Amino acid sequence: MLYAVGDIHGERQMLEELLAALPRRPGDRFVFVGDYVDRGPDPRGVVDYLIRFAALHPCVFLLGNHESMFLDFLGWRGPAWFGGDAFLVNGGDRTLASYGYFDLEVASPERLELPPGHAEFYRALRLYHVEEGYAFVHAGVGREALSLADPAEALRRAAPEDLLWDRVSAELPHELGVTVVYGHTPSSDLAVRWNRPFSIGIDTGAVYGGNLTAIRLPDEKLFQI
Repeated sequence: MLYAVGDIHGERQMLEELLAALPRRPGDRFVFVGDYVDRGPDPRGVVDYLIRFAALHPCVFLLGNHESMFLDFLGWRGPAWFGGDAFLVNGGDRTLASYGYFDLEVASPERLELPPGHAEFYRALRLYHVEEGYAFVHAGVGREALSLADPAEALRRAAPEDLLWDRVSAELPHELGVTVVYGHTPSSDLAVRWNRPFSIGIDTGAVYGGNLTAIRLPDEKLFQI
């Protein structure tokens, strides 16, 4: 089976409880839709745990807008890393604190050294993933992609800004021929939002007092902590 996990935002304890509660079997695969860091109590611990989890299970980790801002803040350069000027006002102080940034003799981005394995984790984050009739993105696909019939082509052509920040397109009907599974936008009632058969939003506001959600595919059974 294939599991997709929603936005975690530093909630390590919830993540551990959720993954422990899944009826995992050999061969199961996992897709995480991004936003591992910021706002919650233990962003570094979340990444530590995911690195260990991926050593035991096939995983795909998507880039979230919060990782994009973090890496841009650190001075990384690439088309998917931007928005670093907004990092601190979006909960980035919690991420920096978890990495010991404020304990540095001189607190500056270029002096922060990530723990072993973390840089590799962040560099390997993907903008999208397509598998078994589902397209996984962090936020959306952009309005221009909605009329395209080839999901792989649509996602290749999508702008990183849409994949990481869009809050509209994932809720709209589309011609992609797959169901879009996305995070980024917490549902107002802290429950999974559905737009059958076109999209499933799995950000249920864990860091805001809501649930952390996983969905099993293709039977679309929900698991929540």
